[in-house]
Amino acid sequence: MLFWLATMAVLAAASAVAQTENSALLVGVVTVPATFVLTLLFLRWERASLSDYGFDLSWASCGHFGMGLLIGFALVGAHTSLLALGGGVHWVRTSGFAASNLLTILAYLLLATREELAFRGYPLRKLALEIDWWVALIIVSVLFTVEHRLGGATWTNAFIGSGMGSLVFGMAALATRGLALPIGLHAAWNVGDWARGGKEEGGLWRMVVDPASVNRTAVWAMLSYVLVMVIAFAGLWLCHRRTQSGRR
Repeated sequence: MLFWLATMAVLAAASAVAQTENSALLVGVVTVPATFVLTLLFLRWERASLSDYGFDLSWASCGHFGMGLLIGFALVGAHTSLLALGGGVHWVRTSGFAASNLLTILAYLLLATREELAFRGYPLRKLALEIDWWVALIIVSVLFTVEHRLGGATWTNAFIGSGMGSLVFGMAALATRGLALPIGLHAAWNVGDWARGGKEEGGLWRMVVDPASVNRTAVWAMLSYVLVMVIAFAGLWLCHRRTQSGRR
């Protein structure tokens, strides 16, 4: 809890200062190293090493990151396909790819890294070592939901959107005993969602919903999101179970 409050304080301070056009990028630039330093301080406090909590880097980390990107983009593609199958919605190209889009992608990568460090890094691994891993997942997901609610998300989006996402990212961290895969997965989901027009900033496409289908599309978007995330969680849980069995 103390670690989470410290990361929240860092995020709040960075958000207050970074009131510019590229505020998300600046927040990421500030909070990623700050959150990593907090992690080092807490590990030093416990006399633990980075490798004890899955922070060691290797060639396998690169593979896990790449796999996370593939899974994340696949999830966005699956969700988008389900939305299209539901009818009443289509996408319109907004503009060509611009240099400024690279800054947006970098911002999402940094913000995903910060959130994985703040939630699925030290806190999740610490709790998973002390209590059952599924309880640790729930606790971290609740904290993740609260942060997004405080950040302005509705309770529905915070609970279902962020909460379900946190369970998947957390399962990815536990299954691989590291953060490379969840960072890649998280970043890919956010970039893919932005590209299809799912973020406030707008993207490469704009989602157009038929006026007569607004309510039905909103419900189907949430239900199909839950379906996609449940399938992703189940797959990662199987990987985690296989990994645990291999250690016995």
